[in-house]
Amino acid sequence: MTQTPYTVGDLVAEFLSRIGVSTVFGIVSVHNIPMLDAIGRRNAIRYVMCRGEMGGAHMADAYARVTGGLGVLFTSTGPGMANSIGGLVEARFAGSPVLHITGQTATRFVDRDMGTVHDVPGQTAILAASGKAAYRVRAAGEALGVLMRAAAEAMTPPRGPVSVEIPIDLQRAVIPRPAELDSLALAPPPPLPPSEAALDEVAEILARAKRPMIWLGNGAREAGQGARALLDLGFAAVSSWNGRGIIPEDHPMTFGALHGNGAPRILGFYEGVDAMLVLGSRLRGHEMMEFSMKLPDNLIHVDVDSAANGRTYPNRYFLQGDAELVAQGLARRLKGRIAVEPGYAADVARTKALAIEEYEATLGPYASFARQLRAAMPRDALWVRDITISNSTWGNRTFEVYGPRDAVHPVGAAIGPGLPLGIGAAMGAGGRKTVAMVGDGGFAMNLTELWTAVQERARLCTIVMNDRGYGVIRHIQDAVVDGRRFGDELQGPALEPLAALAGLPYFRVGAAEEFGPVVARALAVDGPTLIEVDMTAIGEFPPYAPYNTMGKHAERARR
Repeated sequence: MTQTPYTVGDLVAEFLSRIGVSTVFGIVSVHNIPMLDAIGRRNAIRYVMCRGEMGGAHMADAYARVTGGLGVLFTSTGPGMANSIGGLVEARFAGSPVLHITGQTATRFVDRDMGTVHDVPGQTAILAASGKAAYRVRAAGEALGVLMRAAAEAMTPPRGPVSVEIPIDLQRAVIPRPAELDSLALAPPPPLPPSEAALDEVAEILARAKRPMIWLGNGAREAGQGARALLDLGFAAVSSWNGRGIIPEDHPMTFGALHGNGAPRILGFYEGVDAMLVLGSRLRGHEMMEFSMKLPDNLIHVDVDSAANGRTYPNRYFLQGDAELVAQGLARRLKGRIAVEPGYAADVARTKALAIEEYEATLGPYASFARQLRAAMPRDALWVRDITISNSTWGNRTFEVYGPRDAVHPVGAAIGPGLPLGIGAAMGAGGRKTVAMVGDGGFAMNLTELWTAVQERARLCTIVMNDRGYGVIRHIQDAVVDGRRFGDELQGPALEPLAALAGLPYFRVGAAEEFGPVVARALAVDGPTLIEVDMTAIGEFPPYAPYNTMGKHAERARR
């Protein structure tokens, strides 16, 4: 029997296995067959066959977010690459470590605009603009080095998607198997240690605080122990929407993600905060009401990226370093030195309870949905959402998240990623249940990925909040164009026969009080399920902040 020669395609497959990758996503094509053939022959990696490259990119992104490891996507060159861009852009927004491996036309034709199949001159520039970085393998002998650099860069904070192009002729090139594969390990740099002198200075500032807070962002996902140590000293906490669950959101000293956007009582609380320590958050304009949200003047910003210094909010002190190392270092220095105001903890608890009550009062018939869903879901279940009106309200703000990798949403605020994000999360869930909430508009954009969930038997419950249109857009139009609605009505498939066609159980919610019990029934199924929440039967969703305070239509809604 003739032994199959070792090629660059084999190198790609073995490289991924050696660095611990166990699952990849993609679509097979003429420009990636050698690599995927090698993955199939080795049978060491699970290959999830998505229905579109955009869906595959979102799956790889969510897989990376919930596992903390590398998400891997394979696409073809040209159109296949282009289809993945939306998912790569979202991974960049989310700081998600995705390794995107794509084909490229044969080296003798690259960048010559000769009309070869799938050829897009300038593809590398497109990928570089869409992610953290992009590289091309230019000779077979450099493939391993380029792959190592790309994977390490994706995993290096601030993390993000990195693309590698491998021309089709190089994928087939026969090479000696690199001996270093035997001891290969992915080695991103260790956590960045903060300056001891800087820690001393920041501790001096915080030691005088009577009502201190920490703000937790995506860069603090691994800072749970340090954050808890600060809470034990009397700090309160709040999180960005991409930094949820670092402190479990049922902890009495955290506001969770009800951080002030749409919650005036929280904004009022900040007025009495005399020191805020921001750990690993960009303080993104989208969440900060385009920077109109007022934060305490005594703000200390911690980030691994020096470019974050002053980029969004002014600070009294910027400390570069790993969030966990900073939090632990400050907790050690502040122990026995900081005296938080008596009654501060009670004030936090009272403010949190009232803020949630006041926020739920704005949700009309959907006021109880967050509480119903939380009661129906296992504590360790994954919570995935699309940009639907239910997520932009209670999904982002009042639904409690308990683990730092338990929540996934489109940080870039795109509509459509919810279903594939849910599938990717389910693939990385390690047996835990995954719930993905989408709107009917977003569901339609990646609807074919439903068959990916079925084929992979994903333990995924997909909830479609069906209001027969783009509900979020309607509220914006009501607020900013005097109620003129255009392009908001959406005709889609009837979901019950669609579920039957796909071969998965279907459930319907036609009244608000049915929501939690129906979800509980769906979650009892071992495999993918589809729930339709009939919002036309339950009632219209009220406008949410800031669109409930703009224009005469919002004023009428309040009355």
